[in-house]
Amino acid sequence: MKDKRNSLAIFEHFRIRRQYDEKTETWFFSVIDIVAVLIEQKDFKKAKSYWTTLKNRLKQEGSQLVTNCDQLKMQSADGKYYKTDAAGVETILRLIQSIPSKKAEPIKLWLAKVGYERMQEMTDPEKALNRSRDYWQKMGRNTKWIQQRMMGQEVKNGAIYR
Repeated sequence: MKDKRNSLAIFEHFRIRRQYDEKTETWFFSVIDIVAVLIEQKDFKKAKSYWTTLKNRLKQEGSQLVTNCDQLKMQSADGKYYKTDAAGVETILRLIQSIPSKKAEPIKLWLAKVGYERMQEMTDPEKALNRSRDYWQKMGRNTKWIQQRMMGQEVKNGAIYR
């Protein structure tokens, strides 16, 4: 995937890694992070184990769900980038149907909201800037850091588009 953007989304108290592919205009979400929400498991290893077991079961059943997952490099808790199973919204919605969970409906609504926000940002890029600023504030970044980050992006993008 070219021109991808890594970011982190928050669902309730869960961190969900995602990448945006500008070329296909598609969000890809970490499958393990979605599974962790559905089974309400904060322990990454347990969520990964659940996904491995489910993945094997789905393969045995002949499900195409696993085939539709891509391996993307996403940042882990240790700050390093590792390949992880990731999928687009359509595949994630199918995955949600495979896991009995009281979080199924709330996460479906959250995914719809993510898509809606992206459509709004495409028509009004200022909304994307404001969302980024709000996110960084929630992550504890100070105003000076945020301004430097935004100016750095502006300079970087200016160099790209010259």
